[in-house]
Amino acid sequence: MQTSTGTPKIVVGITGASGAVYGVRAVELLNAAGAETHLVISSAAGITLAHETGQDMAEIRKSAHHSYENTEIGAAIASGSFGVAGMVVAPCSMRTLGAIANSLADNLIVRAADVTLKEGKPLVLVVRETPLHRGHIRLLDLAARAGAIIFPPVPALYNRPGTLDEMISQTTGRFLHRLGIDTPSHRRWQGIQ
Repeated sequence: MQTSTGTPKIVVGITGASGAVYGVRAVELLNAAGAETHLVISSAAGITLAHETGQDMAEIRKSAHHSYENTEIGAAIASGSFGVAGMVVAPCSMRTLGAIANSLADNLIVRAADVTLKEGKPLVLVVRETPLHRGHIRLLDLAARAGAIIFPPVPALYNRPGTLDEMISQTTGRFLHRLGIDTPSHRRWQGIQ
């Protein structure tokens, strides 16, 4: 896939939590919005992607402008000088949340997230776990105190989605909006008519 210069660079990390479709949809919507996509898929996410979407990692990697192995700790997105506009981890597993909250940059998703925070850019964590215990809540608090935007994929129902696909697109559009990227799938509340 070709890239354009001068467009916002957005990193998308997909981890092994359920909800891999949110990361896939994020890449699709970001590409349609004209952003330059940088994708990292964890090995556990590959298993989840195949099970939940029927797609394999190679197919999804081709949809992004740039794709990296999670072990590529020296990739361009691992440095603040690369200049990303923001990052989303969708879905964000509790393991990845814990590593981000504690600055344990032992893989590329966590390193890129750490760099995003230290550079003062928006980091959206689409945490996918329920119910939450006190340990999860403590990690969410730590990540939020470091500057992360905690965004559980709770669907908005005011737009009366007719399909699961509409619900996924609306939720994805909402968290991409937190990165400064607007998409047609993000229908804003207009008040009761």
